[in-house]
Amino acid sequence: MTDDDQLYQVAVRYYESGETQEQIAQAMHLTRWKVGRMLAEAREAGIVRIEVLHPRSRMGALERALRERFGLREAIVVANGAGGGGGDDEQAREQVAAAGADHLAAMRPVPRLIGVSWGRTLDRLAGGLAPGWATGVNVVQINGALSRSRQPTSAGSTASLIAHHGGGTATLLAAPAILEQQSTRAVLENDRAVSDVLTLAARADLFLFSPGGMGSDSVLVDSGQIDAGDLDRLARAGAVGDVLGRFVDARGQIVDPGLDGRTLGLSLDLLRSATTSVALVSGRAKRAVCRAVVTSGLCDVLITDDQNATHLLEES
Repeated sequence: MTDDDQLYQVAVRYYESGETQEQIAQAMHLTRWKVGRMLAEAREAGIVRIEVLHPRSRMGALERALRERFGLREAIVVANGAGGGGGDDEQAREQVAAAGADHLAAMRPVPRLIGVSWGRTLDRLAGGLAPGWATGVNVVQINGALSRSRQPTSAGSTASLIAHHGGGTATLLAAPAILEQQSTRAVLENDRAVSDVLTLAARADLFLFSPGGMGSDSVLVDSGQIDAGDLDRLARAGAVGDVLGRFVDARGQIVDPGLDGRTLGLSLDLLRSATTSVALVSGRAKRAVCRAVVTSGLCDVLITDDQNATHLLEES
């Protein structure tokens, strides 16, 4: 065995097999000091290369591929366990939310009026913004969120925190996302307390949203907007997820016009025509809705994890 072969064997045992220096020393009849020295030599010889990645590390090749394939103005892809093992969905959500906060804080010019949806990812984005990330930024809620169950939503605190840390004000939409009757939606939309908010929301410079999947942990189910039976029925009708509480199929089209008629908030057509519409998507359960959002023009900026990005590119 050559010296390089021995360096390689020691490096494999330590870095890939997870053996301790003491275990390697015993197995190869070396001293522990000698093993430590050989590991250092392996790095010096280029046999071992150590790369330290920040959890929010961006993956440029995937970003470029997404921009070119789907015509996105911008794509931000963060590493979430790339390399085969994969990270978990909660970790992916945290990283995508953090990347969203970084992106928002770095935008120039700073958007003066931001329209935001609600949910777990946006809640984490708001928490990741540093106080003073901007000044004079106003935030408006773009779809209903008032809970109809004992489980409160974070919609109000999300919008308020983004605005508070951005030295501005928040305008909330104090109504449920999905109403019992279409006539109730019509009445609310004619009430100034609601119509003024929706009018303001339609003028936002930037929209931030995170589509929902079809899983049992849907925030719409948690907040009592729909129940598990509704979710099953919508899935059978072809729904792959929701955008602003509106359930869409793989082409980004509304699957249930009746339900959509009871849904309060901005229309999907407004998202499609917006100057800047930012979608934050993470996790395996949202792969189908991520594809629908990207391919149907519901966003021009996508912030996602590497596994979702890879899946998008492989399936298209």
